Amino acid sequence: MSNGNLQDYSLHDLFRLEVEGQSQLLTDGLLSLERQPTAAAELESCMRAAHSLKGAARIVGLSAAVSVAHAMEDCLVDAQNGRILLDHASIDALLGGVDLLVRIASTPAAEAGAWMQDEAPEALRFRATLAAALAGETSASAAGAPAIPASAQGDAGAAAASASASAPAPTATAAEAHSADGEAEERVLRIDARNLNRLLGLAGESLVVSRWLDPFVRSLNRLKQLQRDGAQALDRLAEAAPALAQEQRAAALLLQARTALGEAQSLLGERSYQLDLFERRFASVAHRLYDEALASHMRPFADGTRGLNRMVRDVARELGKQAQLEIAGAKTQVDRDVLTKLEAPLGHLLRNAVDHGIETPEERLAAGKPAEGKIRLEAHHVAGLLEIVVEDDGRGIAIDRVRELVIERGLSDEATAQRLSEAELLEFLFLPGFTLKRTVTEISGRGVGLDAVQNMVKQLRGNVRLTARPEQGLRFQLHLPLTTSVLRTLVVEIGGEPYAFPLAQIARTATVARQDLQWLEGRQHFALDGRRVGLVAAQQLLGGEAKPAPEQLQVVVLGDRGHVHEYGLAVDRFVGVSELVVQPLDPRLGKVKDIDSGALLDDGTPVLIVDVEDLLRSIERLVSTGHLAQVRYDDGAHTASRKRVLVVDDSLTVRELERKLIESGGYAVEVAVDGMDGWNAVRSGHFDLVVTDIDMPRMDGIELVSLIKKDARLRATPVMIVSYKDREEDRRRGLDAGADFYLTKGGFHEEALLQAVVDLIGEAIA
Repeated sequence: MSNGNLQDYSLHDLFRLEVEGQSQLLTDGLLSLERQPTAAAELESCMRAAHSLKGAARIVGLSAAVSVAHAMEDCLVDAQNGRILLDHASIDALLGGVDLLVRIASTPAAEAGAWMQDEAPEALRFRATLAAALAGETSASAAGAPAIPASAQGDAGAAAASASASAPAPTATAAEAHSADGEAEERVLRIDARNLNRLLGLAGESLVVSRWLDPFVRSLNRLKQLQRDGAQALDRLAEAAPALAQEQRAAALLLQARTALGEAQSLLGERSYQLDLFERRFASVAHRLYDEALASHMRPFADGTRGLNRMVRDVARELGKQAQLEIAGAKTQVDRDVLTKLEAPLGHLLRNAVDHGIETPEERLAAGKPAEGKIRLEAHHVAGLLEIVVEDDGRGIAIDRVRELVIERGLSDEATAQRLSEAELLEFLFLPGFTLKRTVTEISGRGVGLDAVQNMVKQLRGNVRLTARPEQGLRFQLHLPLTTSVLRTLVVEIGGEPYAFPLAQIARTATVARQDLQWLEGRQHFALDGRRVGLVAAQQLLGGEAKPAPEQLQVVVLGDRGHVHEYGLAVDRFVGVSELVVQPLDPRLGKVKDIDSGALLDDGTPVLIVDVEDLLRSIERLVSTGHLAQVRYDDGAHTASRKRVLVVDDSLTVRELERKLIESGGYAVEVAVDGMDGWNAVRSGHFDLVVTDIDMPRMDGIELVSLIKKDARLRATPVMIVSYKDREEDRRRGLDAGADFYLTKGGFHEEALLQAVVDLIGEAIA
């Protein structure tokens, strides 16, 4: 931060900034000293930080902060000189001093009067706590040297003299340090996040616009070629007609044409070269602008992990455990918005790791493990995504216990629960209110932590995976976009329109051959890695021009791997992977079904970014209501002569039975789940026969028959009623409505149904 920025800050603001920086340094140093109490570098760093805070507090007039920082400084000086050895209790007290300094600095200047007194109650309590901790350490020490700094005993004057004699010369405050190094420090400016987002959006648009020049350059190159062809044609004309060269006027015109064409070629070549050069420079500048704007959104992962080491240490101490947090990938660049949203989920995962995972020292030693548990937090980039791993070496999860709770809470019957795989059982841990703990504590046990983690991941268009290792701990993997402003997507074409799916929310892509499709409970499925995945036509969800499916379907697999909520979305074609600058939709539109936002492709074409979670809910609604359409193929000349039959029945069992029986006769069969669905199908397609039930929701069979027979285009289509109602009045009612045949379900068999179909429309192949 430059001097120009600091001049707008009050002394109290500068002290707060000083405490923010030095408190993190103190916390990290004290946590290191807890493991290596005699580490000279850490003792020196912490002592200097406490000394700097004491000087800054004295300038601001916060006497309570001076007293606290002075007591901490004296304690650290004594540790440097070997008069005391810092133990857990003294580290606890010193960390409490850091917290108190942060509280004092965070108090608004208008309310800071209470901290301007040496004898502020909180400061006195801290000094007493530190004195007690050091007294306990001294009594346990073999050395008889004084262990309690003077300031901790209340003798501030003597302590000040001692500190002045033993401590290095006072260091400059943060503001002074920045002032002295103004030339070396990078200038940091405060800017509104919305302005930064707009800047990135404009940079992205400039990148797209820069690519628009490329087609013009190619067009000019093509025009140059046409001009060369024209010049050659004139030359050939002169050779083919020598008389033209002898006729004066013709020769003059030919020369004029050649001259004009030559000048045009020269000018076009020059301008084409200049445009090509401009296009390359423009693209380079646009790329650099975009990269710089994107970099301004990024922060190192370490910025989001401050305080996590302290939190793990404090929770472990409270539970009587020993745990160490190891952070890897501190320099990994993360979007600042993502980093902010990660704070709470990471806290939940780490607290759970300490509380649920890490065992007590006695249990770990009995299991052949070190007394101190290890928790690892790692961040790195993988395939254009941010992967965050949280793992511990604790007890892991008892899968049988999870299965028992699933049954006990009525989330599944016993037979189904016994068939669930380990991965499927672990997914229950993410449900709100689901917990393995029998008692609720302030740390955990309410079953909200993992639910909060999953909700955050979904908001960021990512996914989370949990892996259990028996007696070796848990491993959480979070896959998130590197930035919320720029999204890596798979662009596909659906109904002639482009759509983008966030890569982090795609389970995988697949190519499915027609012969690999199977029917199960009236729906199309395909096998993928040994499991069945339901097939969904993307056009039914997102609209667009309906096209027959090709023999090789291109499928985007969405949802949770191996679960009932996993679906394959059949699209027209894969366009490719693209990084898109996210453009929010106009808020006046409200929430657009199945759509999250928009963007521009490289060629400037608008593209909609799919809201995958909303899309999955739409699929679930179609499945639950029985309105999921099947993927339709164009069977070409072979099946053009196959007669088509529509089966309409609200009973899944009956509908599938009739479909299979009629298909066995060689007919092409489609199904509808009720009268309304059947009416929509028969109006939008061509069928040679309709087979319908009578009693159905929304629209019964009698009404469907009546509508068909009243329609001028459809009235010639034969209709067969297949119903359980076998009374003569029911039969008469159906025939009066216009049905061509009435068959009772109770008495028909394969031959009867097929024979009735043949009688009405003939053989399957015309």
